[in-house]
Amino acid sequence: MDTDAILDLLKETAAEFITPRFRALAEHEVMEKAPGDLVTVADRESEIAITARLREHYPDALILGEEATQTQAGLLTAFAGAEHAFTIDPVDGTKNFVNGSPDHAVMVSELRDGRALRGWIWQPEHQVAFVAEAGAGVSRNGEQLSALPRASEPAEIRGASSTDLHGLAPGPFAEVTDSWWCAGVDYPQVITGGVDYMLFRKDWPWDHVPGALMVAELGGRTGRLDGSEYDSRQRQEWLLTAATEELFEQVRGPVAAALGL
Repeated sequence: MDTDAILDLLKETAAEFITPRFRALAEHEVMEKAPGDLVTVADRESEIAITARLREHYPDALILGEEATQTQAGLLTAFAGAEHAFTIDPVDGTKNFVNGSPDHAVMVSELRDGRALRGWIWQPEHQVAFVAEAGAGVSRNGEQLSALPRASEPAEIRGASSTDLHGLAPGPFAEVTDSWWCAGVDYPQVITGGVDYMLFRKDWPWDHVPGALMVAELGGRTGRLDGSEYDSRQRQEWLLTAATEELFEQVRGPVAAALGL
């Protein structure tokens, strides 16, 4: 499938399974996978639809869906060794979706030998699509994006996190603020200038591969607080993404120190 066709798939899936349930979920349509970790019928039905279409076109690819990992033992292990793979986050920001916030998204990525090739983020309520191809940049609703100038003075550098870090002030930088609690909104905020860096505690591939590719295509970096590269095939706490390589190096040490790492 070409890149536009996969974006169309995300849009069609959202229109059929997600948007009709936005602010209209029945009580029985919202469940818990674990305490505080919500899933809805929209998540499950969307993932089934996207998975089925991708399998039609890529029968040999491993498809790593967020919800499938709950029922298919060993799927994450198989992903780590897959030559060709896709990730699916059918409703990123499920808690936002359940609470009636428009800050939710549908995300897909494609990888070869662990390297991201393409990434898609569709924000149905905002009607905004971000698409990236390795070596070809990032587009927002079809228009190519350019890297934005960023502040270099610590007091002007803005950071946020999807983990509650109220009061965390890394070194000379301002206190870390709340993110949008949805990787499909958080990463676009980094590339469009809403914030300069973002800190995540969990590193599930479906949450991070699309956005990390977009950040990289615009000159930024996503990696670990010890300076090592982000590898979506490995699980580890704490992931930092920053709009430029310089910002990444500037903030990672103070952030790690503030977290006691």
